[in-house]
Amino acid sequence: MNRKVFILHEIYGINNFIKVQADTYSDASTTVECISLYSGNKMFPYEQEQEAYEYFINEVGFDAPLEKLTQKLLEAKKQYDEVMLIGFSVGATLAWRLSILPLQRIICIYGSRIRQYLNVIPACPTLVILPSLEKSFSVHELKEALDVLPIVQTKQFTGLHGFMDCHNSNYCHESYLQAHFEILQFLQTEKYQGGHSSGPK
Repeated sequence: MNRKVFILHEIYGINNFIKVQADTYSDASTTVECISLYSGNKMFPYEQEQEAYEYFINEVGFDAPLEKLTQKLLEAKKQYDEVMLIGFSVGATLAWRLSILPLQRIICIYGSRIRQYLNVIPACPTLVILPSLEKSFSVHELKEALDVLPIVQTKQFTGLHGFMDCHNSNYCHESYLQAHFEILQFLQTEKYQGGHSSGPK
């Protein structure tokens, strides 16, 4: 079986963290590709968080990339037995919106704007990784809304937005290990069981 995993980055672009994630999920049967949402593979340092956020909102947004991403994913479906999508932060919200496609798995890691697209009903098994706290909204309310969806699994871990990134000031090593384990389990599960969720570990 040959698999393709696509990764959608955070507001910072395809930085070292995203590249390391790609290496982590690559193996003999799995090809991983990071998709840049920015022209010229533009990147921002962590110190320019506000500038990066404004660039994403003004130059990319949550609507414009959907058509091209859909085409890319469906094209890959013709070449691979399984196609999966992993998104971080803004990339996770885009991944959530793409969960209506007939893919094998989608993983959304702290996609805080998912709360604005709760009308989306995933057509494929979807794992949503959440922090224990977000500054701008109730993570608990978002988790409750997602938990009622049939093939959506939520996992919540102690920490703030960005807790999986060792270069981020919000990095939490224990939560990273737990979340990474859950992601690997989800990617490797042959038949999705569904219906299970968990709170902060």
